[in-house]
This record gives sequence, structure tokens and C-alpha cells, in this order.
Amino acid sequence: MRLKVGHALTVTETGLAFLQDARRRGDVCRPMDWMTEVHHPIGKGEAVIPDALLYYRRGPVDGEGGPMLRAFVEVDRATMGPERLAAKLTAYARLHSYVPTIPGRRPTIQQPGVEEWRRRYPLFPRLLIVLDGTGPTGIENRITALHAATRELALYSFLHEVPVLVAPLTDLLPHGPAAPVWRPVQDPDRRVPWNI
Repeated sequence: MRLKVGHALTVTETGLAFLQDARRRGDVCRPMDWMTEVHHPIGKGEAVIPDALLYYRRGPVDGEGGPMLRAFVEVDRATMGPERLAAKLTAYARLHSYVPTIPGRRPTIQQPGVEEWRRRYPLFPRLLIVLDGTGPTGIENRITALHAATRELALYSFLHEVPVLVAPLTDLLPHGPAAPVWRPVQDPDRRVPWNI
């Protein structure tokens, strides 16, 4: 029970960081733009349920709202091994490619099957992984495991179409989520803002 409460608090703290940072920057991110545990089916009764789904609109551009950004947010408090964390990439890759079957109907060239996520989003949301609950060595071990997972052939298409970024909460809180504190899992030596 304590693990769940601690995790929920860290997810909330992460959401507040995005909301406060948006307010400082003149962007739009309201409390209802941070939705926890949104169910996304991937077939056979399985689902991907991110810790949060973030909607974020950049500030006005020429008097109009900027682009809407969406992100799946996973918060890892070091309660599972680094390899299990890295396995989450495979689940998101499955979500990215999952086309539901409709009983009695088979996809054709004229009417191909459509990925389930396209019913909700115009673009697949980027994946943000926030690390907490461990020191610098533990964070580096987790980033190394995520980077190692990027070599899997099954993730190739997903990782080239969807930004997957990781950042320690200890960097996110003082600098803000829009700061270049995020590390792309394919190139963890770089530091980038999440909203590029």
C-alpha cells in the first residue's frame, strides 16, 4: 500500500511540475490536461496504462494557440528492476502497431486496418519516463537499460516515429519540464527539452 501511495504522490508531483512550468511559460496545461491511468488496449485482453496522459499547448503564436502536444508519462520509482522498466518500451511499441480485429471483417487493400491509437490521437503521444527513488548510479543504470533496449529490432519503427525521453525527477523539479533535462533513449548523452 505504501508503494502505491508513494507512486501516486510522485505522479502528482510530476503533473504539478508540468502545470507550473506551463503557467510560467505562458503555455496551456490545466489540471484536467493531466489524466492518470488511461486504458489503451493492445489485444488479447492486455492493455497499456500509462501513469499519466498529458495534454499541453504551447503559448500563443501570432495571437493563436500553438500546437497541442501529447505525452504518455511513466513514473518509475525504482521499485522494479531496470530490465523490467526497459520492457515497457515493448508494450508501447505494441500499442503503436496494434490494429484491432473486427469480427466478420478482414482488412483489405481498399480498407486497411487502422491502429487503435489513431481513434484518439492525430499523432502517437511521445513517451516521457520520469525516474525517482534512486541515486545517480541507479538513474544511470536505468537509462543504460533503456538505451540497451533500443537495439531490439521490434522497437525500430516505434523509436524512429515516437520521441522517447527520460529524465530524473531531481532535474525536472528545479529546472522545469521544458528545460533540456530530458535524455533521448537512443542517444542518452544528449539533453533536450521534451516539447521540441
